[in-house]
Amino acid sequence: MHKHVEWDAPGRDSVIDHYAQSPNTNPEPGPGDILSTRYKGKVVRIKVQAYVDGTSIGDVAALIDPQSGERLKALGELTVGDTVRVPDGKRAFEPQPRHGDDKDDD
Repeated sequence: MHKHVEWDAPGRDSVIDHYAQSPNTNPEPGPGDILSTRYKGKVVRIKVQAYVDGTSIGDVAALIDPQSGERLKALGELTVGDTVRVPDGKRAFEPQPRHGDDKDDD
């Protein structure tokens, strides 16, 4: 069973809006892909298990504070390892580090 989550709006980092301008690119994730979304201002990485009718289903692989790069084990009721659903409209590109570090978090 998946955990219901109210994802943050992706705003200008919307994956779907970006790919709408590139019609020759297929933005659908597949099993094993990692996608990102936002929850309570943090970046959430999801490892996709399945993609059904515009929704990715997968496990939370990481919770990251975009300001510091700190990885969290839990945020509110969301925990690394939880199975969740992410509609295409909530997928977001990850923000660039604001402090100028070139860290590779994954």
